[in-house]
Amino acid sequence: MTSTSFIEINGREIALDKDGYLVQLADWDEDVATSLASEEQITLDPAHWEVINLLRVFYNRHQMSPANRALVNLVKRDLGPDKGKSIYLMKLFRGSPAKTASKISGLPKPENCL
Repeated sequence: MTSTSFIEINGREIALDKDGYLVQLADWDEDVATSLASEEQITLDPAHWEVINLLRVFYNRHQMSPANRALVNLVKRDLGPDKGKSIYLMKLFRGSPAKTASKISGLPKPENCL
């Protein structure tokens, strides 16, 4: 049984699943991302947006969200070795960077992240 909650952003009611991920990926925009980040006590800055945009491009190509190790490798490949490190991503996106970044990016939870 799934449980749906809602957040209101700019007069729109946005549905979230029981884990706080968007029910409809088409509901995502920068205001939604900012609100989802705020729920995680994260204030988005250019470094966050760099990863968010990279994740959205990855999802559009592969129709999946990368798990942590794949995310680190993706960031290393596309944004450089200084950013492609677990510690860098954990500082940006607390807890599990793959799960938190995917949530803020409006993407589904990575399949192999519990």
